[in-house]
Amino acid sequence: MASLHSFAVLEWIRKMQDVDQIDFLRELMQLVTQFLIDAEAAEKIGAERYERTESRVTQRNGYRSRAWDTRLGTVDLKIPKLRQGSFFPSILEPRRRAEQALASVIQEAYVKGVSTRKVDDLVRALGLDGISKSEVSRLCQLIDEEVRQFKERPLEREYPYVWLDATFPKVREGGRVQSMALVIAIGVTDTGEREVLGFDVGTSEDGAFWSDFLRSLKARGLRGVRLVVSDAHAGLRQAISEVLTGATWQRCKVHTIRNVLSQVPKREQSMVASIIRTIFTQPTQEAAREQLRRVVAELRGRFPKAMDILEAAEEDVLAFMALPFEHWRQICSTNPLERLNREMRRRMDVVRIFPVRASVFRLAGAILQEQHEEWLVSRRYFSLESMAKLKPNRPFLAAEAMLQK
Repeated sequence: MASLHSFAVLEWIRKMQDVDQIDFLRELMQLVTQFLIDAEAAEKIGAERYERTESRVTQRNGYRSRAWDTRLGTVDLKIPKLRQGSFFPSILEPRRRAEQALASVIQEAYVKGVSTRKVDDLVRALGLDGISKSEVSRLCQLIDEEVRQFKERPLEREYPYVWLDATFPKVREGGRVQSMALVIAIGVTDTGEREVLGFDVGTSEDGAFWSDFLRSLKARGLRGVRLVVSDAHAGLRQAISEVLTGATWQRCKVHTIRNVLSQVPKREQSMVASIIRTIFTQPTQEAAREQLRRVVAELRGRFPKAMDILEAAEEDVLAFMALPFEHWRQICSTNPLERLNREMRRRMDVVRIFPVRASVFRLAGAILQEQHEEWLVSRRYFSLESMAKLKPNRPFLAAEAMLQK
Protein backbone atom coordinates (compact mmCIF):
# COMPACT_ATOMS: atom_id res chain seq x y z
CA MET A 1 0.00 0.00 0.00
CA ALA A 2 2.88 2.35 0.72
CA SER A 3 4.22 1.96 -2.82
CA LEU A 4 0.79 2.73 -4.25
CA HIS A 5 0.55 5.95 -2.22
CA SER A 6 4.09 6.90 -3.23
CA PHE A 7 3.20 6.40 -6.88
CA ALA A 8 0.09 8.56 -6.42
CA VAL A 9 2.16 11.35 -4.86
CA LEU A 10 4.67 11.28 -7.74
CA GLU A 11 1.88 11.40 -10.31
CA TRP A 12 0.25 14.28 -8.47
CA ILE A 13 3.53 16.27 -8.30
CA ARG A 14 3.96 15.96 -12.07
CA LYS A 15 0.48 17.33 -12.66
CA MET A 16 0.87 20.19 -10.19
CA GLN A 17 4.04 21.74 -11.64
CA ASP A 18 2.18 24.45 -13.54
CA VAL A 19 -0.53 25.12 -10.92
CA ASP A 20 -0.79 28.25 -8.74
CA GLN A 21 0.97 27.95 -5.36
CA ILE A 22 -2.24 28.22 -3.32
CA ASP A 23 -3.90 25.57 -5.45
CA PHE A 24 -0.76 23.44 -5.10
CA LEU A 25 -0.86 23.66 -1.30
CA ARG A 26 -4.60 22.98 -1.22
CA GLU A 27 -4.21 19.92 -3.43
CA LEU A 28 -1.35 18.72 -1.24
CA MET A 29 -3.46 19.16 1.86
CA GLN A 30 -6.29 17.24 0.23
CA LEU A 31 -4.00 14.33 -0.73
CA VAL A 32 -2.36 14.07 2.70
CA THR A 33 -5.62 14.43 4.60
CA GLN A 34 -7.33 11.81 2.45
CA PHE A 35 -4.40 9.45 3.07
CA LEU A 36 -4.71 9.93 6.84
CA ILE A 37 -8.48 9.39 6.71
CA ASP A 38 -8.09 6.15 4.74
CA ALA A 39 -5.37 4.92 7.13
CA GLU A 40 -7.56 5.63 10.19
CA ALA A 41 -10.51 3.89 8.54
CA ALA A 42 -8.34 0.85 7.78
CA GLU A 43 -7.30 0.67 11.42
CA LYS A 44 -10.92 0.82 12.60
CA ILE A 45 -11.99 -1.82 10.06
CA GLY A 46 -9.00 -4.02 10.79
CA ALA A 47 -7.94 -4.35 7.14
CA GLU A 48 -6.87 -2.35 4.10
CA ARG A 49 -9.07 -2.23 1.04
CA TYR A 50 -9.47 -5.70 -0.53
CA GLU A 51 -7.32 -7.20 2.24
CA ARG A 52 -8.40 -10.41 4.01
CA THR A 53 -7.43 -10.59 7.67
CA GLU A 54 -8.72 -12.22 10.82
CA SER A 55 -8.82 -8.83 12.52
CA ARG A 56 -11.41 -7.40 10.08
CA VAL A 57 -14.59 -6.35 11.94
CA THR A 58 -16.65 -4.81 9.12
CA GLN A 59 -16.50 -3.79 5.46
CA ARG A 60 -16.45 -0.50 3.59
CA ASN A 61 -19.72 0.62 2.08
CA GLY A 62 -18.83 3.47 -0.26
CA TYR A 63 -18.06 7.08 0.66
CA ARG A 64 -19.81 10.26 1.60
CA SER A 65 -18.45 13.59 0.42
CA ARG A 66 -17.37 16.15 2.97
CA ALA A 67 -16.24 19.74 2.28
CA TRP A 68 -13.52 20.82 4.72
CA ASP A 69 -13.10 24.58 5.12
CA THR A 70 -9.47 25.57 5.71
CA ARG A 71 -7.36 28.70 5.47
CA LEU A 72 -6.29 27.51 2.02
CA GLY A 73 -9.89 27.23 0.88
CA THR A 74 -12.42 24.42 0.74
CA VAL A 75 -11.03 20.89 0.37
CA ASP A 76 -13.27 18.06 -0.85
CA LEU A 77 -12.77 14.82 1.06
CA LYS A 78 -14.28 11.34 0.97
CA ILE A 79 -15.27 9.81 4.29
CA PRO A 80 -15.53 5.98 4.17
CA LYS A 81 -18.89 4.54 5.18
CA LEU A 82 -19.08 1.20 7.03
CA ARG A 83 -21.62 -1.60 6.81
CA GLN A 84 -21.70 -1.89 10.60
CA GLY A 85 -21.03 1.00 12.95
CA SER A 86 -19.96 4.50 12.03
CA PHE A 87 -16.71 6.25 11.27
CA PHE A 88 -15.69 9.88 11.52
CA PRO A 89 -12.00 10.79 11.15
CA SER A 90 -10.41 12.38 14.19
CA ILE A 91 -8.47 14.81 12.01
CA LEU A 92 -11.74 16.56 11.17
CA GLU A 93 -12.87 17.06 14.76
CA PRO A 94 -11.47 20.62 14.85
CA ARG A 95 -13.57 21.32 11.78
CA ARG A 96 -16.68 21.00 13.92
CA ARG A 97 -15.51 24.01 15.90
CA ALA A 98 -14.70 25.77 12.63
CA GLU A 99 -18.23 25.04 11.46
CA GLN A 100 -19.62 26.57 14.62
CA ALA A 101 -17.41 29.61 14.17
CA LEU A 102 -18.54 30.01 10.57
CA ALA A 103 -22.17 29.54 11.60
CA SER A 104 -21.76 32.22 14.26
CA VAL A 105 -20.32 34.62 11.68
CA ILE A 106 -23.27 34.03 9.37
CA GLN A 107 -25.76 34.34 12.22
CA GLU A 108 -24.13 37.54 13.44
CA ALA A 109 -24.22 38.96 9.92
CA TYR A 110 -27.91 38.10 9.68
CA VAL A 111 -28.72 39.71 13.01
CA LYS A 112 -26.72 42.81 12.08
CA GLY A 113 -28.87 43.27 8.99
CA VAL A 114 -26.83 41.58 6.26
CA SER A 115 -29.29 39.92 3.87
CA THR A 116 -28.94 36.26 2.90
CA ARG A 117 -28.17 37.41 -0.63
CA LYS A 118 -25.01 39.10 0.62
CA VAL A 119 -23.85 36.35 2.95
CA ASP A 120 -22.48 34.37 -0.01
CA ASP A 121 -20.01 37.19 -0.71
CA LEU A 122 -19.14 37.36 2.97
CA VAL A 123 -18.29 33.64 3.06
CA ARG A 124 -16.16 33.96 -0.08
CA ALA A 125 -14.30 36.85 1.56
CA LEU A 126 -13.36 34.39 4.31
CA GLY A 127 -11.59 32.29 1.68
CA LEU A 128 -14.26 29.57 1.57
CA ASP A 129 -16.58 28.37 -1.14
CA GLY A 130 -19.84 30.23 -1.48
CA ILE A 131 -22.85 29.18 0.53
CA SER A 132 -26.38 28.75 -0.76
CA LYS A 133 -29.39 30.67 0.51
CA SER A 134 -30.87 27.45 1.84
CA GLU A 135 -27.69 26.74 3.82
CA VAL A 136 -27.73 30.27 5.24
CA SER A 137 -31.32 29.76 6.33
CA ARG A 138 -30.43 26.41 7.90
CA LEU A 139 -27.64 27.96 9.91
CA CYS A 140 -29.84 30.88 10.95
CA GLN A 141 -32.44 28.45 12.25
CA LEU A 142 -29.91 27.40 14.88
CA ILE A 143 -30.81 30.69 16.57
CA ASP A 144 -34.44 29.63 16.94
CA GLU A 145 -34.12 27.59 20.12
CA GLU A 146 -32.16 30.30 21.90
CA VAL A 147 -34.72 32.91 20.83
CA ARG A 148 -37.58 30.69 22.00
CA GLN A 149 -36.01 30.30 25.44
CA PHE A 150 -35.50 34.05 25.68
CA LYS A 151 -39.09 34.76 24.59
CA GLU A 152 -40.59 32.28 27.07
CA ARG A 153 -38.31 32.93 30.05
CA PRO A 154 -40.05 33.65 33.39
CA LEU A 155 -40.31 37.28 34.53
CA GLU A 156 -39.17 37.10 38.13
CA ARG A 157 -39.11 40.78 39.16
CA GLU A 158 -41.67 43.51 39.63
CA TYR A 159 -41.91 45.96 36.73
CA PRO A 160 -43.41 49.32 37.79
CA TYR A 161 -43.00 50.79 34.30
CA VAL A 162 -43.89 49.08 31.02
CA TRP A 163 -43.69 50.50 27.48
CA LEU A 164 -45.65 48.97 24.58
CA ASP A 165 -45.38 49.65 20.87
CA ALA A 166 -45.49 47.94 17.47
CA THR A 167 -43.61 48.01 14.19
CA PHE A 168 -44.77 46.51 10.90
CA PRO A 169 -42.42 44.29 8.84
CA LYS A 170 -43.58 42.87 5.51
CA VAL A 171 -44.02 39.08 5.41
CA ARG A 172 -44.91 36.71 2.58
CA GLU A 173 -47.76 34.53 3.82
CA GLY A 174 -50.74 32.88 2.19
CA GLY A 175 -49.43 33.62 -1.29
CA ARG A 176 -49.21 37.39 -0.77
CA VAL A 177 -47.07 40.02 0.93
CA GLN A 178 -48.67 41.68 3.94
CA SER A 179 -47.65 43.92 6.81
CA MET A 180 -47.67 42.18 10.17
CA ALA A 181 -47.62 43.67 13.65
CA LEU A 182 -44.44 43.02 15.60
CA VAL A 183 -45.37 44.07 19.14
CA ILE A 184 -42.70 44.69 21.77
CA ALA A 185 -42.80 45.28 25.51
CA ILE A 186 -39.94 46.67 27.57
CA GLY A 187 -39.96 47.45 31.27
CA VAL A 188 -38.01 48.76 34.22
CA THR A 189 -37.55 46.54 37.26
CA ASP A 190 -38.21 47.66 40.82
CA THR A 191 -34.46 48.25 41.17
CA GLY A 192 -34.18 50.43 38.06
CA GLU A 193 -32.82 48.11 35.34
CA ARG A 194 -34.30 47.97 31.86
CA GLU A 195 -35.34 44.67 30.31
CA VAL A 196 -37.01 43.42 27.14
CA LEU A 197 -40.12 41.73 28.51
CA GLY A 198 -41.51 40.10 25.40
CA PHE A 199 -42.49 40.29 21.74
CA ASP A 200 -44.90 38.64 19.33
CA VAL A 201 -45.98 38.75 15.69
CA GLY A 202 -49.59 38.88 14.51
CA THR A 203 -51.58 39.65 11.40
CA SER A 204 -53.05 42.82 12.88
CA GLU A 205 -52.65 45.16 15.84
CA ASP A 206 -56.19 44.66 17.13
CA GLY A 207 -57.39 44.51 20.71
CA ALA A 208 -57.62 40.71 20.81
CA PHE A 209 -54.00 40.35 19.75
CA TRP A 210 -52.81 42.87 22.33
CA SER A 211 -54.88 41.15 25.03
CA ASP A 212 -53.35 37.76 24.22
CA PHE A 213 -49.88 39.30 24.27
CA LEU A 214 -50.38 40.97 27.66
CA ARG A 215 -51.87 37.79 29.10
CA SER A 216 -48.80 35.87 27.96
CA LEU A 217 -46.62 38.38 29.84
CA LYS A 218 -48.70 37.93 32.99
CA ALA A 219 -48.54 34.15 32.63
CA ARG A 220 -44.75 34.43 32.62
CA GLY A 221 -44.80 36.46 35.83
CA LEU A 222 -45.34 40.13 34.93
CA ARG A 223 -46.49 41.92 38.09
CA GLY A 224 -46.22 45.16 40.04
CA VAL A 225 -47.05 47.36 37.03
CA ARG A 226 -47.75 50.97 38.04
CA LEU A 227 -47.66 52.75 34.67
CA VAL A 228 -48.07 51.53 31.09
CA VAL A 229 -46.87 53.90 28.36
CA SER A 230 -48.20 53.58 24.81
CA ASP A 231 -49.91 55.44 22.00
CA ALA A 232 -53.69 55.88 21.91
CA HIS A 233 -54.48 52.77 19.86
CA ALA A 234 -58.04 51.86 20.93
CA GLY A 235 -57.48 48.09 21.00
CA LEU A 236 -54.29 48.45 23.00
CA ARG A 237 -55.87 50.79 25.53
CA GLN A 238 -58.75 48.38 26.07
CA ALA A 239 -56.34 45.45 26.46
CA ILE A 240 -54.36 47.34 29.10
CA SER A 241 -57.48 48.11 31.14
CA GLU A 242 -58.69 44.51 30.91
CA VAL A 243 -55.45 42.63 31.54
CA LEU A 244 -53.23 44.97 33.58
CA THR A 245 -55.87 45.93 36.11
CA GLY A 246 -54.70 48.50 38.61
CA ALA A 247 -52.09 49.98 36.27
CA THR A 248 -52.36 53.61 35.10
CA TRP A 249 -52.22 54.29 31.38
CA GLN A 250 -49.88 57.05 30.17
CA ARG A 251 -50.73 58.33 26.72
CA CYS A 252 -47.51 59.09 24.87
CA LYS A 253 -46.86 62.83 25.06
CA VAL A 254 -45.14 62.94 21.66
CA HIS A 255 -47.98 61.13 19.88
CA THR A 256 -50.54 63.36 21.58
CA ILE A 257 -48.83 66.55 20.41
CA ARG A 258 -48.65 65.14 16.87
CA ASN A 259 -52.37 64.33 16.99
CA VAL A 260 -53.17 67.87 18.12
CA LEU A 261 -50.94 69.47 15.47
CA SER A 262 -52.56 67.40 12.72
CA GLN A 263 -55.61 69.67 13.17
CA VAL A 264 -53.55 72.86 12.94
CA PRO A 265 -52.50 74.58 9.67
CA LYS A 266 -48.86 73.85 8.87
CA ARG A 267 -47.76 77.50 9.04
CA GLU A 268 -48.96 77.73 12.66
CA GLN A 269 -47.88 74.34 13.95
CA SER A 270 -44.58 75.59 15.37
CA MET A 271 -46.31 78.29 17.43
CA VAL A 272 -48.97 75.92 18.75
CA ALA A 273 -46.39 73.27 19.63
CA SER A 274 -44.40 75.79 21.65
CA ILE A 275 -47.48 76.78 23.64
CA ILE A 276 -48.47 73.14 24.28
CA ARG A 277 -44.99 72.30 25.57
CA THR A 278 -45.41 74.81 28.38
CA ILE A 279 -47.90 72.35 29.89
CA PHE A 280 -45.16 69.78 30.46
CA THR A 281 -42.68 72.21 32.03
CA GLN A 282 -44.89 72.75 35.08
CA PRO A 283 -43.46 71.57 38.43
CA THR A 284 -46.53 69.60 39.55
CA GLN A 285 -49.40 67.65 38.04
CA GLU A 286 -51.97 70.13 39.30
CA ALA A 287 -50.07 73.07 37.80
CA ALA A 288 -49.87 71.19 34.50
CA ARG A 289 -53.63 70.60 34.52
CA GLU A 290 -54.26 74.32 35.06
CA GLN A 291 -51.85 75.25 32.27
CA LEU A 292 -53.51 72.77 29.90
CA ARG A 293 -56.91 74.32 30.57
CA ARG A 294 -55.49 77.82 29.96
CA VAL A 295 -53.98 76.70 26.65
CA VAL A 296 -57.28 75.13 25.58
CA ALA A 297 -59.21 78.28 26.47
CA GLU A 298 -56.70 80.50 24.65
CA LEU A 299 -56.58 78.50 21.40
CA ARG A 300 -60.04 76.96 21.14
CA GLY A 301 -61.41 79.83 19.07
CA ARG A 302 -58.77 79.36 16.36
CA PHE A 303 -58.24 75.58 16.49
CA PRO A 304 -61.37 73.96 17.96
CA LYS A 305 -60.69 70.39 16.74
CA ALA A 306 -57.11 70.48 17.97
CA MET A 307 -58.15 71.74 21.39
CA ASP A 308 -60.85 69.08 21.66
CA ILE A 309 -58.13 66.44 21.27
CA LEU A 310 -55.90 68.12 23.86
CA GLU A 311 -58.74 68.58 26.36
CA ALA A 312 -59.83 64.95 26.03
CA ALA A 313 -56.24 63.78 26.62
CA GLU A 314 -55.75 65.71 29.88
CA GLU A 315 -56.14 62.81 32.29
CA ASP A 316 -54.02 60.35 30.33
CA VAL A 317 -51.24 62.56 28.97
CA LEU A 318 -50.43 63.96 32.44
CA ALA A 319 -50.60 60.65 34.32
CA PHE A 320 -46.80 60.43 34.57
CA MET A 321 -46.66 63.50 36.82
CA ALA A 322 -48.11 61.52 39.73
CA LEU A 323 -44.86 59.53 39.88
CA PRO A 324 -41.33 60.54 40.99
CA PHE A 325 -40.02 63.65 39.25
CA GLU A 326 -36.71 61.89 38.43
CA HIS A 327 -38.59 59.57 36.06
CA TRP A 328 -40.74 62.10 34.22
CA ARG A 329 -38.54 62.59 31.15
CA GLN A 330 -38.46 58.86 30.34
CA ILE A 331 -42.01 57.81 31.29
CA CYS A 332 -43.95 60.60 29.58
CA SER A 333 -43.60 59.02 26.11
CA THR A 334 -42.73 55.87 24.20
CA ASN A 335 -39.38 57.35 23.12
CA PRO A 336 -37.33 54.73 25.03
CA LEU A 337 -39.02 52.03 22.94
CA GLU A 338 -39.09 54.11 19.74
CA ARG A 339 -35.28 54.17 19.71
CA LEU A 340 -35.26 50.38 19.88
CA ASN A 341 -37.88 50.19 17.12
CA ARG A 342 -35.78 52.42 14.86
CA GLU A 343 -32.81 50.10 15.25
CA MET A 344 -35.11 47.14 14.59
CA ARG A 345 -36.44 48.72 11.40
CA ARG A 346 -32.94 49.61 10.23
CA ARG A 347 -31.86 45.98 10.38
CA MET A 348 -35.14 44.63 9.01
CA ASP A 349 -35.15 47.00 6.04
CA VAL A 350 -32.19 45.08 4.62
CA VAL A 351 -34.35 41.95 4.41
CA ARG A 352 -37.29 43.98 3.01
CA ILE A 353 -39.74 41.09 2.71
CA PHE A 354 -39.51 38.16 5.12
CA PRO A 355 -40.15 34.77 3.50
CA VAL A 356 -42.15 33.40 6.46
CA ARG A 357 -43.36 34.61 9.84
CA ALA A 358 -40.78 32.45 11.62
CA SER A 359 -37.97 34.49 10.06
CA VAL A 360 -39.39 37.65 11.68
CA PHE A 361 -39.34 35.89 15.06
CA ARG A 362 -35.75 34.82 14.46
CA LEU A 363 -34.34 38.19 13.53
CA ALA A 364 -36.45 40.26 15.94
CA GLY A 365 -35.78 37.86 18.79
CA ALA A 366 -32.03 37.89 18.20
CA ILE A 367 -31.94 41.70 18.06
CA LEU A 368 -34.06 42.05 21.20
CA GLN A 369 -32.01 39.48 23.08
CA GLU A 370 -28.86 41.36 22.11
CA GLN A 371 -30.36 44.63 23.42
CA HIS A 372 -31.61 42.93 26.59
CA GLU A 373 -28.13 41.63 27.39
CA GLU A 374 -26.59 45.06 26.77
CA TRP A 375 -29.04 46.60 29.22
CA LEU A 376 -28.21 43.97 31.85
CA VAL A 377 -24.57 45.07 31.98
CA SER A 378 -25.16 48.80 31.56
CA ARG A 379 -25.90 51.32 34.29
CA ARG A 380 -29.32 51.46 35.91
CA TYR A 381 -31.98 53.33 33.96
CA PHE A 382 -33.32 54.82 37.20
CA SER A 383 -31.41 55.06 40.47
CA LEU A 384 -32.26 52.89 43.47
CA GLU A 385 -33.00 56.03 45.46
CA SER A 386 -35.62 57.25 42.97
CA MET A 387 -37.16 53.77 42.61
CA ALA A 388 -37.54 53.60 46.41
CA LYS A 389 -39.99 56.52 46.17
CA LEU A 390 -42.43 54.24 44.38
CA LYS A 391 -42.67 51.96 47.43
CA PRO A 392 -42.04 53.86 50.66
CA ASN A 393 -42.94 50.72 52.64
CA ARG A 394 -39.81 49.04 51.28
CA PRO A 395 -37.01 51.01 52.98
CA PHE A 396 -34.35 48.49 51.98
CA LEU A 397 -34.20 50.04 48.49
CA ALA A 398 -33.41 53.43 49.96
CA ALA A 399 -30.90 51.86 52.32
CA GLU A 400 -29.15 50.09 49.43
CA ALA A 401 -29.06 53.34 47.51
CA MET A 402 -27.39 55.08 50.47
CA LEU A 403 -24.80 52.31 50.74
CA GLN A 404 -23.95 52.68 47.05
CA LYS A 405 -23.26 56.35 47.61
